[in-house]
Formats: sequence, C-alpha cells, structure tokens
Amino acid sequence: MPIPKAELHLHIEGTLEPELAFALAARNGVELPYADTEALRKAYLFEDLQSFLNLYYELMAVLRTEQDFEDLANAYLARAAAQGVRHAEIFFDPQAHIARGVDMGTVVEGLWRALGDSETNHGISTRLIMCFLRDESADSALETLEAAKPYLHRITGIGLDSAEVGHPPVKFREVYEAAAALGLRRVAHAGEEGPPAYITEALDVLGVERIDHGLRCMEDGELVARLVRDRIPLTLCPLSNVRLRAVDVLAEHPLPAMLDAGLLCTVNSDDPAYFGGYAGDNFDAVRLALGLSGERLRELARNSFVASFLEDDEELRARYLAEVEAYEFS
Repeated sequence: MPIPKAELHLHIEGTLEPELAFALAARNGVELPYADTEALRKAYLFEDLQSFLNLYYELMAVLRTEQDFEDLANAYLARAAAQGVRHAEIFFDPQAHIARGVDMGTVVEGLWRALGDSETNHGISTRLIMCFLRDESADSALETLEAAKPYLHRITGIGLDSAEVGHPPVKFREVYEAAAALGLRRVAHAGEEGPPAYITEALDVLGVERIDHGLRCMEDGELVARLVRDRIPLTLCPLSNVRLRAVDVLAEHPLPAMLDAGLLCTVNSDDPAYFGGYAGDNFDAVRLALGLSGERLRELARNSFVASFLEDDEELRARYLAEVEAYEFS
C-alpha cells in the first residue's frame, strides 16, 4: 500500500478519464469530436496551459446531471484510495457548468452524493473548494459566490484557477473579501505560469492560506524566506508541470531545492486524467526522477496533512499523521 497522503490540488473535472467521458456522452446524447477513447487520449498532449484548458472545457459538455457528477467523484475517489489518499480537498469550477446551463445545485449536490459518504465508501475524508475562473470577470465571480450561498454547508473554501497570465490576483480582491466574511478558507493558483509577484499579491491582497503551484517562488529569495517563515503551504503538481511545459523534464523539477529551502511543499495530481497520473503516481515519479529518499517522501506526506483544512477535526489530522509516521517503506 502506498504511503498515506492528502491531496490538496485536484480539479474534479480534471479526473474525467476518456472511458467515463464516452460513457457520459452516450448517457446524455452528447456527440464528442473523437472516434474513440484512444483518439481522445492522443489529444491529451499539450503545448501549454491554454491548449489543455481548451480540451478541458470542451469535454465538460458530458457533465449534465447530479448522477454524472456523483459518478465522476466516485471514480476519482476509488482511484485515489488505491494510491494512498486518505484526505482530499477537491476543487470544482461552477462557472464552467453554469455557462452550459447546469446550475450550482446540480454540481454541488451531485458531488456531495459521493463526498458525503466518501469515508464510509472509500476511506477518504473530503472537503470541497469552489474555484473562480480567473479569465472570467470579477463580477462573474461575485455572482458565483452569491449562487453558492445556499450550499455553503457543503463548501469549505474558495480558490482561483484557469489561465493565469494577464489575470493578476488583485482582480478578485472583492470576492475574496466577501468569502472571508462568510468564513470560507482561501487558496489561489499563483506562480505556475504567472510571475512570483502574483504569489505575493495572492497573499497580501487575497489573504490566501495556501498557494496552489507556487513553482516560480524560487525566482525571488525574499518571497521564499517569507513563505518559509509564515509556513505557507505550496501544492505542487510535478507531472502537470512537465505536461504543461512549466518544467522541461521531471529530473529538472525544483522540488528538492524547495524542500532544502524549508518550504512546506506538498505533491498533488492537479488534473490527473490529462497529465498522466494520480497522487501516488506523482509520488512515484518524483521518487524515481529526483532520487527522493523514503524520509523525503514521508516529509511530503506529513506536509500534506499539516497543510490540510482539518482545523475542524484535529483528532482526524493527528490520526493521519500517526499513519504517516508508522508507515514502513518496502
């Protein structure tokens, strides 16, 4: 069994495997522009973030009903459990669904049909994080937060994702202030394709508690020192970084240097159906490509639970951390 871990950077729409995409397309009468699953899988080769996003949003057309979202979440949870995930904080993109005529309730309640029973059915505790699309308007984000208000008992926090360049965090100051007033936890993608300054802005302007990606912090020594001092977690996604050309090859990933610098790094899968691997696959990949020791992997696993939004259940966090410490590498 793989080492126990938490997954903190996972887009549920990015777990849509070709086989499930075709099954849901058939169920909902959606015509996909691919001959079969093999042809679709070949399309999962990307030049950059935008080329990935184009396919990502296109395939969302198959997600229509609560049952579709439940099936999507259960398929992810089954795969994650097999790879050692014990806790998952799952992103979803409501604007991408609302734009297609699928309302907030269908998405949230459909996902919750799986997440509400995730500990019983999969041995995974879960939290749900609603992301805003940064290439949409700030007004759209505020409207989305308003639409989510009847469902906030299901939602732990908010995030910010999609195309980063040209969409600085400050654009979303108002919606983050509104979310903070509602008691929601706050994270944001920053420093993947965007500059280190976006990481600083996400911290100072949006008040985020975790940085999703944060890869480019290494270009700014003062920022690294701040992240270390304030114990700001970074949710790194190594296979995603390679697939989207943020890093040329995995052997050149800065993860070891980031750990050596004292950064609170975690390893996650991002959009695993598209990027070649789930959480355990990412752990295996960095172990092999970067020569990480068992104790380094234990550090990453420990970090993932420390960085989790489990303040409402410290007993559970302590149990997970004890599992990490007791794990024996073969």
